[in-house]
Formats: sequence, structure tokens, C-alpha cells
Amino acid sequence: MSLSEKFIKIPQYILAILSLIIVRLIRPWLQIRFEILYSTRIGHFTANTEMYLCESDAFINVPNQRYIDIFCIREPVCNQQLTTMWKRELCILPAWIVCPIIKINRLIPSGEFHMAWEKNRTGLDVHNLLDRMPSHLKFTTSEETLGEAGLRKMGLPKGVQYVCLNVRDSAYLADHLPDYDWSYHNYRNSDINNYILVAEELAKRGYFVIRMGAKVNGRLNSAHPNIIDYATNGMRSDFMDIYLGAKCLFCITTGSGWDGVPEMMRRPIVYVNMVPLGYLHTFSNKFLSITKRHVWRSSRKELTLSEIFSSGLAFSMSAKDFQSKGVELIENTPEEIRDAAIEMLERIEGTWRSQENDDSLQSQFWELFPNDALDAYSGNRLHGEIRARYGAAFLRDNPEWLQ
Repeated sequence: MSLSEKFIKIPQYILAILSLIIVRLIRPWLQIRFEILYSTRIGHFTANTEMYLCESDAFINVPNQRYIDIFCIREPVCNQQLTTMWKRELCILPAWIVCPIIKINRLIPSGEFHMAWEKNRTGLDVHNLLDRMPSHLKFTTSEETLGEAGLRKMGLPKGVQYVCLNVRDSAYLADHLPDYDWSYHNYRNSDINNYILVAEELAKRGYFVIRMGAKVNGRLNSAHPNIIDYATNGMRSDFMDIYLGAKCLFCITTGSGWDGVPEMMRRPIVYVNMVPLGYLHTFSNKFLSITKRHVWRSSRKELTLSEIFSSGLAFSMSAKDFQSKGVELIENTPEEIRDAAIEMLERIEGTWRSQENDDSLQSQFWELFPNDALDAYSGNRLHGEIRARYGAAFLRDNPEWLQ
């Protein structure tokens, strides 16, 4: 920071000190709390913010007195449309006002009384609130009109249903936050070519498939007219990123940030190639998951479900963890991805028919799954009531995995 920049900040910190003195003095009558929204990453900007609002409505993690929460936005913002919509729900002030207050507040004892969500950093719905409460984000009439026009421009007839496809790769973070080494996240990436089969199967059934992504490494190569590679066709916008996720029939995702949009908007979601396994989204009956396979590099033997948990890899958050323990992650096959998506589709359509052992296999899976697990970073619970399902076809085809 240059000398001139330091001089500019002096008045900001003087204002922050004076503001904080007032805030501390009036706390017996009005508790004022501050927080920086996780605005640089769309998964946090959606899920953490929505969960804060849901918990506030449910009187969870809120003061026992009158209070006001004040937020700010941190640059670079991942999605400007989200900023616009959150400003309709939250008190958001400029960062140059709020950030100095937060910095000084953390240096003074009892600062935790003036932080808005110290107790909820994961953004996970451990109280199963999403199934009980409507979304806090709503489109205005003009935004609905704009969104429908966007769908027509993309070639979707009025009233047609579509599925969003979100496949994580390394492109977005490398472009959006280039000064940070994101390679530790590479274990979560997937090959877009493994999703052609599911996209074409859904297209054959009359649905449109829209491949999402702000920045991606490669195209979704299919000639089917119902498959739209929105991530690369030049039609992508911050607004349509949110609108598409809010209105889709369901979403197929590998568990990256954008899927916070359909989650926040209460859309059904199929999670494929999900890792780490212990972080499966379990808190809604609108969720269905399958995970990458874990294979010992030395013997090429696949780890059982119990071995994944006993090795600690079910909660590993870095590619180095898997490498150091000699485990390779193998992506789901195109057929496994297709089967999981079709199960979700048929459940939505009301045409799904369970087979004889499906309920037993589900029970075996969830009995081995540690629903009392804690997040290593925050110490908070990762799961509430288990409402999600694991892919039926995957369990039928791999009963030996359930050990």
C-alpha cells in the first residue's frame, strides 16, 4: 500500500472508531452487527447469505434483543445480479465504511457481539430450513420479462422445460481470482465429455439441456438442437446465470459454486462426481447424489464406503490429501451420470418405480454415513436430518461397495 493510500484510509478509520464507540454504547438497547458478504464466490454468495436469512426467520443464531445487521460487498464480485437482488433483502453499505469497523471491532474484547454470522460459516442447511421456507430472492416483474426474453433468444419455446448442467473445471477460478493457487481443488473437476450421454438422453425425451458456466475449459460437443452450450455460445450474462438456475426443472451438477443458485431457489438437484463424500448435500428430499470412485493406486482396488470414511478421505478438502494417501479418484461413467439424472427426472414426473432391494440399499448406505460429522474449519455440524437419496442404480450395480 502506497503512502497516499494510507493517508486516504486515515479518515475512514477515524469514522470507524467513532461509529464503533456509538455502536458499543447503544448495545444495551440496540445490537448492531456487521459482516462482509462472501461475494467473490457464487456458492458462498448464494448459500451462506440465504442460510443467514433462513436462520434469522427461524430465530436461530440471532440476538435475544432488538438488532440490526449491516453488510458490505467485497470485490471482485462474482455476480452483479445477485448483488442487486440481495440489496433488496439486506442492509448493504459500501465496503470502505464497513470493513474498517469490522477490523477495529475484532481488536476489542466482546467483538463477537457485533459480528452477524460467526456461528454459520458453512452455509449448510443443518436445520432443514430450505424445505420449510420460501426463497428470499424474488424476481421483479421487469426481471421476469427480461428472463423470458432471454429464454426465447436462446431458442427455448415458451413453456418448455429445461435442465441445467453444471460441470466444474479449473477455468473459472483461474480467471476470476488469478492471484491464488487453486490447484488444491482439482480433485473436484470433471471431464465435460462424460456428460454428453446424459444431455442427449434428456434431449431425446423432449427436454432442453443448458450447459452452465462463466468460464470453462472446453465445449459440450453435441449436435442435438435441444442442447445449448450457454457457457460458450456468447449469450451468458450475470442475470441469466441466476434466472436459468431459478427456473430449471432440475440441475445436474458436480458440486461447484453455481449450483448454489438452484439450491437457493429450491430446485431439485442431482449431484454427480461428488467429493469429498462426507460433504454430500443431505438436507432436502430434492437432492440425489453419486460420488467419484476411490481407488488405491498400488493395487487398483476400489475402497469401500467404510474405508473411505475410516481413511479420513471423506472429509479431505485438498488434492494433496488423496495423493499422499495413494488414492486416485475416478469419475462416474457417462452411464452412471445418465442413470442418476433419469432417476431424478422420473421422480419429478411421477413415473419412478423402485426395485425390490432399493430401500434396503438406501438404508445400508445411510447407516454407514456419519450424519453427526463436523466441519473441520468451523466445527459446525455438516448434516441435519438426512432427507436426500443416493443414486439407486449406482447402489444396485455396486452392492459390494456398501461395506
